[in-house]
This record gives sequence, structure tokens and C-alpha cells, in this order.
Amino acid sequence: MKNAILIASPCVVALSWTLRDTLGETLDVLDEPVEFFVGGSDLLSTIEQALQDHATGDKLELQLEPQDAFGDYDERLLFLEPRHLLPPDLEEGMSFEGLPSGCNPAAPPGRLYFVSGIYPEHVVLDGNHPLAGIALRLSLKVHAVRAASPQEIERGTLGAGFFSTQLGSTQSPGGAPATLH
Repeated sequence: MKNAILIASPCVVALSWTLRDTLGETLDVLDEPVEFFVGGSDLLSTIEQALQDHATGDKLELQLEPQDAFGDYDERLLFLEPRHLLPPDLEEGMSFEGLPSGCNPAAPPGRLYFVSGIYPEHVVLDGNHPLAGIALRLSLKVHAVRAASPQEIERGTLGAGFFSTQLGSTQSPGGAPATLH
């Protein structure tokens, strides 16, 4: 490809992917390309590193160990909380920005907590990323590469991160950024 723009920080890339665990079970599929800011908080640093010097049309196969993705699973981030402190329409998989008022004050603030179990008298809230402790296989395709605008560079994100477990931070418990997309 003549005059192709190579991926280098800062820039914007349009990606699609399939994310699997090491047993081959599909965990996430991004069929339609989505733009991500390279050089900020939109992608895991291991993905950004792998993308460097690639161009539109390139395909990558990545193996991400937990420490390179969403960190190891930390049992200290599990909290058993009284059921009456949480909303009546509670469902497994729901998330909360921090623990609700009246819950364990020792819980780290500024995290997303996922409901992982609901019982008549209590609820299990988990501050781990849903993919913590899992080795991942990521098949990526680069659909487009473009220069980032000054505004995008200043923000450091296109806002494409919904896999965050720490609000206002891009670090997971293992030290790796806590967003995938």
C-alpha cells in the first residue's frame, strides 16, 4: 500500500476484533470498526504496542496473559453486602460506581463493582474486571489509520472505553490499563 499511514502514537485507528479465551470460547466480537485513540486510555498498552507500525488492512493475532490484560483476579475485591442496601430491581451483571452508601467502608472507592451473586439477605459485589485472571486471544483487524486531531490528543481518548473498573483511571489491579473498548 503506497503512502500508507503507519500506526504510531498519537493517532486514531479503526479496529474490529474477536476476543476469545484460551479454550476458544468467544467473549466479545466487535464486527463494525470502532475508532480508538492510540497513545491514551482507549486500549490496553499491550494492544497499542502490538499495533505500532501496522497499517490499514493488517490483521494481528495476540495472546494476552492476565498481567498484560485485566490483571490477576483479586479476592480482596469481593464484598458481601446486605441486600436491603441495594436497589430492589437488582440483577446479576449490573454495575455500580463505587459501593452504595452503607456498604463496606474498606472497599476501594472509584471502582466499578459488578453484581456477581444475589441472595435473599445479601449480594456479592465484585470489584474485579469481568475478564480479570483470564488469558485472552485477540484477533484484530485494522480498518483505518488517521492522524489524531489536537482536541483528541488533548483528551487522550475518543471515549471508547466501557470495560473500565476504576473510574477516572486507566489502570487495572495488575497495573495494566483497565479498558479494552
